[in-house]
Amino acid sequence: MAIAFKEAIEAEKKGLLIKNSIFLPFHMELLSIWAGKEMSLLSKPDIITDFSHEKGDVFLREGESYTNLIFTQHSELKKDYGHKKGHIILYGTEKGADIFDRDQRHYVKLWFHHDKDDIDLELIDDPFDL
Repeated sequence: MAIAFKEAIEAEKKGLLIKNSIFLPFHMELLSIWAGKEMSLLSKPDIITDFSHEKGDVFLREGESYTNLIFTQHSELKKDYGHKKGHIILYGTEKGADIFDRDQRHYVKLWFHHDKDDIDLELIDDPFDL
């Protein structure tokens, strides 16, 4: 059974990266994904909201204790966003929480490592303050 994403992050659980596929040790009600190169005054992240099954930007699959995000427009996420080249931020609520309550919505930043497939997870307040 999946644990709450805030609990997983506080317990320093790790995600797993395989090519264009991210495995997270929790479920969440995903509202959008921010994917961007390192921020500058001129850059802004892509905001992905299409999680449809047919031709969406991100395919979402849930196992009993994990969530799998497959980025259909990328072949290898570590190459695109690893080595401090960029970031991926998930925006959403705990599974079953009220998505209309601003206090229930959170940002989760994903950190990729250059030498392993673990993903570090961090709750952040503002995706523009990285």
